Amino acid sequence: MPITRLHGRFPYSALPDRPVFDWPNGKRLAVFIALNIETFSFGEGDGATLAPKHKEPDVLNYAWREWGNRVGVWRLKAVFDQLDVPLAVLPNTAVYENCPGLIEAFRARGDEIVGHGRTNSERQGDLPEDQERKLIEEVSETFRRQEGRMPSGWLGPWISQSEVTPDLLAEAGYGYLLDWCHDDQPVWMATRSGKPILSVPYSHEINDIPTITARLASAEEFADMIIAQFDEMIEAAESAPAVMSIALHPYLVGQPYRLRALKRALHHILQRREAIWLTRPGEIAEAYAARFPADQRQAP
Repeated sequence: MPITRLHGRFPYSALPDRPVFDWPNGKRLAVFIALNIETFSFGEGDGATLAPKHKEPDVLNYAWREWGNRVGVWRLKAVFDQLDVPLAVLPNTAVYENCPGLIEAFRARGDEIVGHGRTNSERQGDLPEDQERKLIEEVSETFRRQEGRMPSGWLGPWISQSEVTPDLLAEAGYGYLLDWCHDDQPVWMATRSGKPILSVPYSHEINDIPTITARLASAEEFADMIIAQFDEMIEAAESAPAVMSIALHPYLVGQPYRLRALKRALHHILQRREAIWLTRPGEIAEAYAARFPADQRQAP
């Protein structure tokens, strides 16, 4: 009997014991930017807070988040357009109804659409299995109707998972998930159906919600964190190929003073554009699976 309870999804793997490999075009560091586009229920449910939560209806915090979809996201899009930066866009499906034209604008850029639940007012990990399965099916069907196909990847709202979330996602046809940030390389995860699902790294550290709302970092501190993370990872990736992600939310980094600092960090990364693989998580999943197929288990 083990002293600690294990999840059984993947074994321990020490970084120095793994094979060294290249991403496409001989790159060693893959970098992707994840732009979360979320919508919230008025007067109820979960949501990030700018100030201590008020009695519902919590107009202060609701309106702050709403600003992100009305203003902040468009300022961010203009920056990404100017810099010619590819994105992974993680929208709640309720955004199609609540913010018509918003997801469509990123579709027109050719950005990858990643499943991100119905709304960030709820956490799928709180649901019984049958209701969680229904949520995933509903989200998948909405994307099929709106985008012509379901996404290949998924991030749960609030990175919330139940004991069976990876199983349900694999059974629904998803190829990768972003919720488990336990490594700097993709990791194959076992599921009850026998069909593995790939975990692609998604940072909990270089992520504006915990950094700004929980740790109370300034705009400049967050930008400095991105720069330091990049400088260290591009150096370390020479001996251990890695994935660096930057997780953003429009109601936070779309604020003008934070956007100015974020632009500084992006310009720093893009100075080394030729040295990295600036990409999207779906492409990372495809490249890794082609090199290390799940049935061969050549790497963790």
